[in-house]
Amino acid sequence: MTDVAFDVRERVTSIIDGESVGVSRRGVDFPIVNPASEEPNGVLREADAQEVDAAVRSARKAFETGPWPRMGADERKAIFRSMHEALHRHREELEFLDSLNTGVPISQVRAMHVARAAYNFEFFGEVLSQESGEVYTQNPNYLTYVTREPVGVGAMMAPWNAPIPLASMRVATCIAFGNTCVLKPSEYTPHSMQRMVEIFHEAGLPPGVVNLVNGRGPVTGTALVTHPEVDMVGFTGGSETGKIIMSEAGKSLKPVLLELGGKSANIVHESADLDRALDGSLIGIFSGNGQQCLAGSRILVQKSIAGEFIERFVERSRKLRIGDPLKAETEIGPLCYENHMNRVLSYADLAREEGAKLLTGGGRPEGMEQGWFVEPTAVLADDNSARICQEEIFGPFATFLVYEDLDEALRIANDSEFGLVAYLWSQDLNVTMRAARELRAGTIWVNTPIYRELRAPFGGYKQSGIGRDGARGSLEFFTEPKTVSIPLTDFPMLKMGK
Repeated sequence: MTDVAFDVRERVTSIIDGESVGVSRRGVDFPIVNPASEEPNGVLREADAQEVDAAVRSARKAFETGPWPRMGADERKAIFRSMHEALHRHREELEFLDSLNTGVPISQVRAMHVARAAYNFEFFGEVLSQESGEVYTQNPNYLTYVTREPVGVGAMMAPWNAPIPLASMRVATCIAFGNTCVLKPSEYTPHSMQRMVEIFHEAGLPPGVVNLVNGRGPVTGTALVTHPEVDMVGFTGGSETGKIIMSEAGKSLKPVLLELGGKSANIVHESADLDRALDGSLIGIFSGNGQQCLAGSRILVQKSIAGEFIERFVERSRKLRIGDPLKAETEIGPLCYENHMNRVLSYADLAREEGAKLLTGGGRPEGMEQGWFVEPTAVLADDNSARICQEEIFGPFATFLVYEDLDEALRIANDSEFGLVAYLWSQDLNVTMRAARELRAGTIWVNTPIYRELRAPFGGYKQSGIGRDGARGSLEFFTEPKTVSIPLTDFPMLKMGK
């Protein structure tokens, strides 16, 4: 039995102009499947191009004639505050729905997901209220000032691994500055998304500011990205999908903000506090069932400490509690959907083919044939060029590499097509400062597992993305600067045609 339970909607549809869409519209139905039991727990109605068009037009109307872009900053901030409070009030319900759909243990959802979503609105409510313009008076004959205006309608797309915090980040950053949007979450995790958008409206968000459409990328996603009334695209998800979105958006010169995949290096130096490095490394790869773009999936350990560290890591991995994600004691739940489970399992076979040593896991847990569970897995690779070291596996799958010195560790870490984050464990200031300078990643975490500072920019190098989230980065992407110059005195002008 699970520890918590709330009502689960039997049918999930779009939300357009503040109202749930009826089932009379065209579209395809899909079962919503519980990853722990493999049993359906609802039906999703996919939004086709016609329904996407209705959602975009609702957002356009709200932008062109609605109150949201015309509100003062304090008014929008007050609604953001109400949304923050409403998310907290419905926290347990949203946590249950998120864990039910994703398979992420509810203890981890409680620790990170809904609280983070609520904070997104609290934080960006403050950002929007502090937004200021610029004035230039260097030329004594002119006053020039710069204002920032909302861009328009955003297509905001969120992934299935952590839908509540990541979808709320996309929405909060878009609408904070007066834009409106259409949110398309993953078709695998629709329950919490529908409820979250309903809560936005219950908290006082005007209709049309946030619309919701559900469906597959090639159907609903393509219709949304290519819609002529969409002005910009924000996407969090896989790098291959990000390339497709960027290509489609580029045909009409829509700007894109992409937070994509990772194959992050987690460097454990011989100067590290090994107890903390061990705890942090386990969190870095196994929290969220390993289904995180931020996962420290390549664990680089210095040769002098490798034997002890890897042995302790494997021992702890084997003790992780696998089971029902809705039970408080569970540490590893099922992967989100069956095809993904099969893909993750295939990398254990690939590791053997590439000559890597399987240290633990590599299969489905014994006695747990029902549910898309994968054992916490660790392998020791000989070379960073192996596919298990280069490809994002996106599951509870750690790959170890042993290095001689810091020069080699940095070469290995940077030898990747990704560059989202990197981890470093060291008590040596010189090691820390050099690694922070030379690692090619958008965020470097030193002696800490995953942490987000929303004031700072967040995004990736290389194929890990384009653009940055955060206070300044979001302001720059979601607003257009407008320059106005006014002469302060009369001045002679060329009299053409006189």
